[in-house]
Amino acid sequence: MSAAIDRMAAFVAASQPPAEARARAGTAVMDTIGVALAGTGEPAARIVRDAVTRVGEAPCSVWGSAARASAPDAALVNGTAAHALDYDDMCFVSLAHPSAPLVPAVMAAGERAGASGRAVLDAYVVGFEIQARLGRLMNPRHYQRGWHCTSTLGTISAAAGASRLLGLDAATTAHALAIAASSAAGLKENFGTMVKPLHAGLAARDGVTAALLAKGGLTGSAKAFDGPQGYLHAFDSERTDLAGEIADLGHRWEILDTGITVKLYPSCAGTHPTLDALLDLRRRDGFSGDDVDRIEIDVDPIVPTILIYDRPASALEAKFSMPFCAAAAAVFGRVGIDTFDEAVLRDPAVTAMMARVTMRVDGEIGRGKPSLTEARVRVVLKDGRPLAKDAHGARGYPANPASADELAAKFLACATVALGGSRATQVQSFLRSLETAPSLTGIAI
Repeated sequence: MSAAIDRMAAFVAASQPPAEARARAGTAVMDTIGVALAGTGEPAARIVRDAVTRVGEAPCSVWGSAARASAPDAALVNGTAAHALDYDDMCFVSLAHPSAPLVPAVMAAGERAGASGRAVLDAYVVGFEIQARLGRLMNPRHYQRGWHCTSTLGTISAAAGASRLLGLDAATTAHALAIAASSAAGLKENFGTMVKPLHAGLAARDGVTAALLAKGGLTGSAKAFDGPQGYLHAFDSERTDLAGEIADLGHRWEILDTGITVKLYPSCAGTHPTLDALLDLRRRDGFSGDDVDRIEIDVDPIVPTILIYDRPASALEAKFSMPFCAAAAAVFGRVGIDTFDEAVLRDPAVTAMMARVTMRVDGEIGRGKPSLTEARVRVVLKDGRPLAKDAHGARGYPANPASADELAAKFLACATVALGGSRATQVQSFLRSLETAPSLTGIAI
């Protein structure tokens, strides 16, 4: 195989993540399972579950139900549920939701392999590292081109994590990564539809499948990533020096350096800096929706490529609408799962406010900063007073992380939707001690 794919495969198969990296992974696993449980009732998650699952002796859990499935199909269902509410975590290096495909993939592969909790966390870390390095190399051009990184990069990370748990050696792992490179896809044009969460499920499924196929002897190209017709060129990578980008794998840990963003609002990450600033202004100055004449929002050039619905026609589209999210925040003073009910979309106060929200691109916004992290918000009240606030990230971002109490409260609020309060608390306790769990059979999720 080529030097680049060999280097990635050797890292996946044999690296030893530090304890702090496993701790970050543990947070991601708990948060992702929580939002997946809350997402199990969403139409996309139900449709996928009904298509592939059955009650019986299949080896892997389908979260929030009595159904069982093969490892690839469990990853598909759980991955779709994890992304169904757009409440799952983000990484601004990869411009992806790293955990929605990766957690379901490693949990399913871990169940199939009888792996320990520590092995699952290590597998998460190596998958995250591979995804982040590809994201650094390929973005923003890859993302701007229209590819959904959660899927295109997530397929590779899921294959890496599953390969680790299935005990593949470096040579076989290289083939798994090559197989995954031909499975990756996902178009941003499908944002605001049920296909977007399906992207995460497909990435999880295809990553696990790639590892199983490689384990069975299927082989792929040595140049699947950096060949002239390989992954990087086909997906319009910003740069193509893969060997240089991965040279310090195992020495520098992206999960520690740049971290993971935990969402505190169940909407597209491009709305979060604005929502934080707007809600801060509302609390600070005590205005209500009735007091607002107009809201003006300046954003970086990437934001309009994902917030593509000025006048959303469905709750899914509303998650990708700056006018809706800003209007709801101004009217209600909060944004939660119930904000994206169809009734709120038709609320007269919200629809009237949406018409008074303007989003503009300012090329200076976010210059030198990760995309989707900066915004400038100006609220003009009906009495003429202008109120303004610049947003630099949002709560839950690595520089301003969610507290342990916030994470715990989010998990229980989400998990209780599917499990009820008692079982949600039991699952939370199990996941908190996942690193010391001898296997994943300690509790039914």
